[in-house]
Amino acid sequence: MPAASPAPANFVEILERVWWRLDRALDPASLRASAELYVAESVLSGTTALIDHHESPNFIEGSLDVLAEVCESFGMRALLCYGVTERNGGIEEAKRGLEENRRFLERCAERDTHTVAGAVGVHASFTVSDQTLRDAAELARRYDARLHIHVAEDVADVVDAEARGYMGVIARLDELDALLPGSILAHGIHLEPDEVDLASERGCWFVQNPRSNQGNQVGYPKHLGRASRVALGTDGYPANMREEEETLLTNAALADPSGAKSEVDSARRRLDGSQVLGEEIFGPMSTWNPCTPPTSERMIEINERAAAEAERLWERMSRL
Repeated sequence: MPAASPAPANFVEILERVWWRLDRALDPASLRASAELYVAESVLSGTTALIDHHESPNFIEGSLDVLAEVCESFGMRALLCYGVTERNGGIEEAKRGLEENRRFLERCAERDTHTVAGAVGVHASFTVSDQTLRDAAELARRYDARLHIHVAEDVADVVDAEARGYMGVIARLDELDALLPGSILAHGIHLEPDEVDLASERGCWFVQNPRSNQGNQVGYPKHLGRASRVALGTDGYPANMREEEETLLTNAALADPSGAKSEVDSARRRLDGSQVLGEEIFGPMSTWNPCTPPTSERMIEINERAAAEAERLWERMSRL
């Protein structure tokens, strides 16, 4: 992948110079190849359900169908949504993202496969207006769907909410009626205890993503132990949950310098939370049909296709 130039100095610059460039470079072929590789490796690592918050600004319409088709081909349960944002094309971009979520929710209702479901995604509050947050929440209510949004991953999200006149990110979501029961709030690193408590009272889920947080150097969510609903996620890292748990427990120990191990004990419950969340979405695990692992021949084809598409993707990134 082309190196960011100049090198990012903070989290927002990492987004602007690396991940948002990659998002803009995605097209149907690279998205399908990426999804095939990710889902195949997930099945092989023992993961049986995925929650994805997808963004490809130059391929919005139909992007969720690509992900759904790949998941269905492996029998992988998946909750999918498009991460609505205004960071590239303003309010019109947001409207297209909302429409993709609406269209996909309709698709899921029509097919009722019990393995692929839809949610309403918002990238993060600092890349959308109040009106877009209201519209996303209203769409989720209309379809009785979950809202999935990144929350306080970096302090920039908090600063943005305060600059808009709110007490913080959670307060902004709450005042805009966007803290819906069952909503998935990713990260929550820079939240205060009262914010975690409020989101919990509203029935929201938090998802902690240790490897991503460590890689982006954004900190550790030290107050999530107060929440009753916390699951373990990856934020795009490979879905090997044992590796994610190892990183979680290492970082939890470092975040608990008193030696009391209360943070570690709390962190150990994250995988249990993931199972509870999965069963809320897809029903009891005892009723889940097994995923279909790729054959050796298919895995070779998937890897070759992914490698070829990666080269093309990186070439497009280099021009952005």
